[in-house]
Amino acid sequence: MPLHPDHAPQGRDTPLPISGTHLVNGQAMQPPWPEGMEEIVLGLGCFWGAERLFWELPGVHVTAVGYAGGVTPNPTYEETCSGRTGHAEVVRVVFDPRRVDLETLLRVFWEAHDPTQGHRQGNDIGSQYRSIILTTTPGQREAAERSREAYGEALSRSGTGPVTTEIEPLEAFYYAEEYHQQYLAKNPGGYCGLKGTGVSCPIG
Repeated sequence: MPLHPDHAPQGRDTPLPISGTHLVNGQAMQPPWPEGMEEIVLGLGCFWGAERLFWELPGVHVTAVGYAGGVTPNPTYEETCSGRTGHAEVVRVVFDPRRVDLETLLRVFWEAHDPTQGHRQGNDIGSQYRSIILTTTPGQREAAERSREAYGEALSRSGTGPVTTEIEPLEAFYYAEEYHQQYLAKNPGGYCGLKGTGVSCPIG
């Protein structure tokens, strides 16, 4: 999102400390990844429920929540929620393309939230909750753009839209605080604001 760096929190040089081990599957949450893995970063509202959605998918190697798409290095949750860092709440999804294809991940992404709401997702309001796809290869970006067009057409036919989802190359992913990582595994009754449109995505 457009943001003047002078108005953003300064951030910090050191990443926020995390355990580094995924609570649910025991995999390392920080690179290097095993050979053959790919990575994509997705924002679809509050990252608690979004992370669980992806760690439950067969073929996903590991997930982590964090902040991306803005300007402040290693921001805190409070700084991100101020709207001044430019970051969105996102999930890093590391996956094995031999077991789950990108189109499947994108279909889950589109169907799990409402990508027409701009800087909000349901009752969660602010630029940190915007819909965003951050890609790590040109092929991912092309696939993401095709999927956005396809889902936009499906939503239009249902009388919904237009899609406001941003698609950009990933510049940096900053890990969120440890208590946010696998939050719904630590707090099974915790808040999950995910709510789709009910419109199926015609890909994958």
